[in-house]
Amino acid sequence: MSVCRHVAVAAALLVLGQEIHASGGGYLKMFEAQYNPPDPCYDETGSLPKKCVPDFINAAFGRPMESSSTCGTPPSRYCITTQEKGEVKRKCEVCDASDPATSHPPHYLTDLNNPNNLTCWHSAPIDPLNPNNVTLTLSLGKKYELTYVSLQFCGQKPDSLAIYKSMDYGHSWIPFQFFSSQCRKVYRRRSRMVIGKANEQEALCTDAHLSLNDPVTIPGSPRIAFSTLEGRPSAGDFDSSPVLQDWVTATDIMVVLDRLHPELDESTADNESVAQESFTYAVADLAVGGRCKCNGHASRCITDKTTKELVCDCAHNTAGRECEKCRRFHFDRPWGRATSREANECVACNCNLHARKCRFNMELYKLSGRVSGGVCHRCRHNTAGRHCHYCKEGFYRDSSTPISHRRACKPCDCHPVGALGKTCNQTTGQCPCKDGVTGIMCNRCAKGYQQSRSTIAPCIKVPDPSSIRSVPPSYSQHTCGKCKITKRRLKLRKYCRRDYALAARVINREELGEYTRFDIQVMDVFKRTRSDRVRRGGEKLWVKNIDLTCRCPEIKMGGEYLILGRKERKQPPGLVINRHSLFIKWRNNKQMRMRRFLKKASKKCRPSRY
Repeated sequence: MSVCRHVAVAAALLVLGQEIHASGGGYLKMFEAQYNPPDPCYDETGSLPKKCVPDFINAAFGRPMESSSTCGTPPSRYCITTQEKGEVKRKCEVCDASDPATSHPPHYLTDLNNPNNLTCWHSAPIDPLNPNNVTLTLSLGKKYELTYVSLQFCGQKPDSLAIYKSMDYGHSWIPFQFFSSQCRKVYRRRSRMVIGKANEQEALCTDAHLSLNDPVTIPGSPRIAFSTLEGRPSAGDFDSSPVLQDWVTATDIMVVLDRLHPELDESTADNESVAQESFTYAVADLAVGGRCKCNGHASRCITDKTTKELVCDCAHNTAGRECEKCRRFHFDRPWGRATSREANECVACNCNLHARKCRFNMELYKLSGRVSGGVCHRCRHNTAGRHCHYCKEGFYRDSSTPISHRRACKPCDCHPVGALGKTCNQTTGQCPCKDGVTGIMCNRCAKGYQQSRSTIAPCIKVPDPSSIRSVPPSYSQHTCGKCKITKRRLKLRKYCRRDYALAARVINREELGEYTRFDIQVMDVFKRTRSDRVRRGGEKLWVKNIDLTCRCPEIKMGGEYLILGRKERKQPPGLVINRHSLFIKWRNNKQMRMRRFLKKASKKCRPSRY
């Protein structure tokens, strides 16, 4: 069976459907309350998605038509040539746009097509010897995937016509099909060219419409039909051919009638009576068979309540007028057109209820074995990560609640003095503590330590009486005497006789052999030697244990002192003080005095011994 016969049968079925629709479909409505059909986009259980498409319809039915030429303004006479049983007949009538009985407007092309009472559109009279083209334009109102375009004529078929499509609502036009007895002369194309995979989107030109004897058409009302997929190599695997999917997609159809039949153009050139008659293009019906384009994700098209436009009733978590994208927050997998093998349902991102937005990342999708590519955006409730699946810095996971709970992450609450930072262990909530500090939040001293007033070393070791060395007999109370170094008045002469002068805070101590090492924080430096440049920050201070026993000097943890001493040739690395050093409690009023000494030292102090 030829393609035109297939199209004609489909068009006849569409006419029957239109008649049922026009009658209200009362017979079918009797059963609506008794039968609830399953969702065609899912299986019988309603859980597994599958490909679904809208019903096949005549997309042109009831749509408004535009024509570049219509008879009746002013009233004119036209003639139609028909052929019945081999006999050519001519019939002439008057067209008057002001009279409904004799007018032939463009909407007759898309109204209910009654084969027993054809309503025909007529163009304005044209000169058969010098015809001008006439254009018919149909807007479908939405993207459709078309199967055929069919025109039923009132009288003879035109010799040459072209069908164009638009995919952008009439902004640009693409050739769809050409019909002509002289393809190369009229359209500069070869007749009946073969289509291969390299040119599946190329419009063909054919003269088959002139020699076809179609028994299905109404006598005297011939039809021209164009099948969009006939002869296209990939038509058998349409789901896997983006080229053909794009080829059959259209929002508008334009038919350009370019030339009458050659018998009326050339053979009548010397017949003045025929040349004086008025001829018109006459079309009874324009049918566009296809489905609303929904990319396999919708079973019907509906009118949007807001925009009043025709849109797909999308399923499979898709969105858009043609279900051409995933709906909001369903970007865990890339969008894809549904096929008979795979529904390509859009999947929601896994954000554990902590985010409202997400995006798709192709690299992550590939690394996951094409399983998941969603990345959550702006995680809430103190969570972080691609899936908002762990706690952000400064918080830890509460194991008593699920990760999806809004309070799954608790603040670390690390003590600002006892902890080394604000970040705690993500699992246990344990904060990193300073030496001698313990507790989950580092808020108490460990066993064997006592609290100090220092923010740098808040907990110090408790002295062990058994570890304190006994005072040798030679260092009795009489031998130690009174330690006067902390009570001496500070003068310029004493400043000049010392190698260094600095202000420091004591933060830690440790007994090492005959010396005790103190960790100090140097706050300011007023004098230093060339060989040992003391700087602000951490330093080590060494004192002999015997001097500490005699409290020369008397050092308290966390205390701030002004230290003036001499650099010895053989001493541990750092600073060493003894009975000849000045170790005075620091007061802010001493800073001005030290500045004055620093200015006078260059003129009045002798060079250092070292």
